Amino acid sequence: MLVYLRLLKESFSFAMNALRTNKLRTFLSLLGVTIGIFSIIAVLAAVDSLDRKVKADLSDLDKNTIYLMRFSFGPSEIPQWKREQFPNVTYDEFEYLKKSLNGVDKMAFNLFTRNENIKFEDQTVSQVRVTPTTNEFEGIDGIKIGQGRFFNESESNSGTPVIILGYGVAEGLFVDSNKAIGQKIRLYGQRFTVIGVTEKQGFSTFGDSRDNAVFIPMNFIRRLYGENSDLLTPAILIKPIKGVDMEAFKGEITQKLRTYRGVKVTDIDNFFINVLSGFTDLIDGIFTQLNIAGWLIAGFSLLVGGFGIANIMFVSVKERTNLIGIQKSLGAKNRFILFQFLFEAIILSVIGGIIGLLMVWGIAAIVTKLLDFEFVLSMGNIILGTGLAGFIGLISGIIPAISASKLDPVEAIRSGM
Repeated sequence: MLVYLRLLKESFSFAMNALRTNKLRTFLSLLGVTIGIFSIIAVLAAVDSLDRKVKADLSDLDKNTIYLMRFSFGPSEIPQWKREQFPNVTYDEFEYLKKSLNGVDKMAFNLFTRNENIKFEDQTVSQVRVTPTTNEFEGIDGIKIGQGRFFNESESNSGTPVIILGYGVAEGLFVDSNKAIGQKIRLYGQRFTVIGVTEKQGFSTFGDSRDNAVFIPMNFIRRLYGENSDLLTPAILIKPIKGVDMEAFKGEITQKLRTYRGVKVTDIDNFFINVLSGFTDLIDGIFTQLNIAGWLIAGFSLLVGGFGIANIMFVSVKERTNLIGIQKSLGAKNRFILFQFLFEAIILSVIGGIIGLLMVWGIAAIVTKLLDFEFVLSMGNIILGTGLAGFIGLISGIIPAISASKLDPVEAIRSGM
């Protein structure tokens, strides 16, 4: 054991000496490994960080939550021209399904609208995402209220002009956002009373955030615009009870809505039942493809890096042929010589890998600091990067090490004279 520890120490010394005496050659040879490890670990870390963020953003949502609307979350076999003819879901359909469906935990009616400006005295916040909805939306979407409360069933049904502000909107409107409750703000040319402020959410994976959103009773918008406005895209959100048979539940929704709409037996459904789990599966598929792309891109760099390490080792064998002959004449066995050069190749490759990991760590720190997004270099990726670098060194150094171990001591000493 001590022999191999000593061998490892000597190999490390030779590797460091190669770095010192042939800086440019070694740098250029290690560049491929460095770029390869940087590429693959950067992609894996980015995908892992995005995956973590997506799961955090969706953690408050039940994966069985259904979005019933005229649009599909994913690809559809139905031609676009036919989908564009589908009618929007209506509030009457929402009330009908709420009364007739079995296995429902909560249901909400949402309206997706364009962004608006919100004013308080001389302060204005622009491009605010307005979400008109019903009172049960809080229990489906997992909104966290930091101050005040969400609107109740009575306020929802009557369309009372009350509003819940996103954390960022409240900070933009008020000098002291803790005093937002009870204030009157202007939206759609109307006055709304602030009854709640959400907790700070930060950056959202999907390009928006509740920090820049407000929530108002859906019936207020229905009264203001009606249900046929081009500004409105309605959706019925359905959260089933735990343990429900999802296929049977979706079948019941389909049957009841087809009956209500009078859809003929020979006609296709003119609505889409989007289950949130299908959306998350789509996201997982995208992340898997990104990982594969990262491996393919990094593979070429690692291939170049492997040839670079092999080149260093062949040159190293040639430069130390005389020393190899002396070691073998003094009794060094073939495996001692083989491990000496093999360890040296692995150490050089690992050094290149560590440089690549440090580059990823630096970028992760900068991204985390500049953006409201936690870019994480996990211990698993660090171990993967280091192990991959060591494997590249092993593969690249095996042939030069074997050639060194098979040198004839007499010929080796003679060639070095």
